[in-house]
Amino acid sequence: MHRSADHTLQWLWREACCEDVMANRPSISVVIPTYHALRFLPACLTAIRSQLAAHDEIVLVDNHSRDRAAAWVRAFMPMVHVIELSRNTGFAGGVNAGIAAARGDLIMLINDDALAEPGCVDALWQALRARPTAGWAAGVLTFSRRPELVASAGIRFLANGIATDRAIGLPVVALPSQPLPVFGASGGLTLMRREMLADIGDFADFFSYLEDADLAWRAQLRGWDCVLAPQARARHVYSATAGMFSPLKQRLLGRNRIRMLIRCVPTPLLTSCLPLILAYDGMALAYAVLHRQPAMIAGRCMALAEWPALLAQRRQIQARRTASLAALARWIELPDGPLAVLRRQQQLAAMVG
Repeated sequence: MHRSADHTLQWLWREACCEDVMANRPSISVVIPTYHALRFLPACLTAIRSQLAAHDEIVLVDNHSRDRAAAWVRAFMPMVHVIELSRNTGFAGGVNAGIAAARGDLIMLINDDALAEPGCVDALWQALRARPTAGWAAGVLTFSRRPELVASAGIRFLANGIATDRAIGLPVVALPSQPLPVFGASGGLTLMRREMLADIGDFADFFSYLEDADLAWRAQLRGWDCVLAPQARARHVYSATAGMFSPLKQRLLGRNRIRMLIRCVPTPLLTSCLPLILAYDGMALAYAVLHRQPAMIAGRCMALAEWPALLAQRRQIQARRTASLAALARWIELPDGPLAVLRRQQQLAAMVG
């Protein structure tokens, strides 16, 4: 009897402490862009709503879906603030529209096909609060079918110009137990300070893919750190919107990669990485020709056609750099070999199913 009563008192104490932390932290606006994902939204919204305080909000941005997601949410989850766009503006456009309408002091992003595990929101906030120089915190996305494996633990940047997910395919138990600095956060699960966004601007108009890597570069250029919150986890349906290897995804990745490099990487660092960047793109173009994937070529051509506009954006971004080249260079990692990359792609395809 006494042991049962002690257990109950401990549980009530933990619940009271949790509620106190939620009530005293800054307000959070959870921004969720959605496109043809009604089948995922009930679980996504329910999981995240259960972790919010009364002064928080959820902003759902419907990118002109045809599955009547906005109508369903208004009918069955009226506490969610719904924004309907007249056209599909992609992940970047949807997020920016949501941020513009959000009222919270902190902005949380989570994919519409992700299921936040218990404690996810609090873990993001605790990691961000503990590091005042951090502008955002990265959560850990796992594979929905293999939740014991990491899909993303933040972003890493490679010397061949590739921005990719950290720790992809590794067991979750291999992650560190405590928060640590990383280059940037995946837009699929992150908590951001409004001060950082006011300083560096919104997500670039990339439609989808690599807009979070572009934001990570602009944050690092201005001295904003990013911290990984290993205990903040969400199960993610990988590439549910566009498909893993769809022509649309290949075209956008090719275009946005060039956009990011031209806009964001300082000249000395870009010059030192250029041989590996050119080697990677040469192999990618050869692969595209041999395997008849013209989207990979088309995306790069689209970016090169934007050269004057990208150079103008580069001048504006680089003129505001405050971080030293040494501080930025420490985030540039040596790339894996072609065989290792091929094996990872095969493993990823197997994990996604």
